[in-house]
Amino acid sequence: MTTPDPIFVDPRLARLYDAFDDDRGDLDLYAGLAERLGARTVVDVGCGTGVLALLLAGRGLKVTGVDPAAASLEVARRKPGADAVTWVEGGADAVAGLGLAADLATMTGNVAQVFTGDDDWAGALAAVHDALRPGGVLVFETRVPARQAWLRWTREHRSASRTIPGVGEVESWSDLLEVALPLVTFQSSYRFPPGLLPDGDVVTSVSTLRFRERDEVEASLADAGFTVEEVLDAPDRPGLEWVFVARRVR
Repeated sequence: MTTPDPIFVDPRLARLYDAFDDDRGDLDLYAGLAERLGARTVVDVGCGTGVLALLLAGRGLKVTGVDPAAASLEVARRKPGADAVTWVEGGADAVAGLGLAADLATMTGNVAQVFTGDDDWAGALAAVHDALRPGGVLVFETRVPARQAWLRWTREHRSASRTIPGVGEVESWSDLLEVALPLVTFQSSYRFPPGLLPDGDVVTSVSTLRFRERDEVEASLADAGFTVEEVLDAPDRPGLEWVFVARRVR
């Protein structure tokens, strides 16, 4: 069972997520694939604050958003159109028992890489397999290890500030803590206006991601009962990520 990072479970940080991750051009690919595949029912695994789930629901699809972080789901539920989505609190394993028979399953952003252990990843794929109808499709992205994206996960390259309604100006930066491939650990820090929080102005969240090679991902999908139909280039990060399109075959 993968434990979500503090940025998703701490209500102080969950409310900041959309403000600092405000360029979601990456989701155009997923929306386009849903249309091309003719999907009518979708399960968004690791839906977070619900950006993709709400986008697809707004296009008339029946969407279930699943995430283990209650604070992130609370943000999602407060958004316009949230009543059109079924929100489920739980990890990837939760989708297997929902009886969805979905046409499409999605894992955007870092979701596929948070499963750092082989058993956790295999369990997530098995659960998604069970949540799809025969012939249903799983789409997810994962970074290309050779491109060493973590080299830019530093204060020099990842620092920003945003004005948050009801909070004020919040600063954010990243620090690379450890590279022990295939695992990379980094820390995200958020500085709130002075005196706003009782336990100090800076709140941190440590994350660890697993960088899998393409053949490793393809083998894990085959073991879980999928066949890879396409491996696309992420349009928002050309050359940096693979987007796997895999169909349930058994």
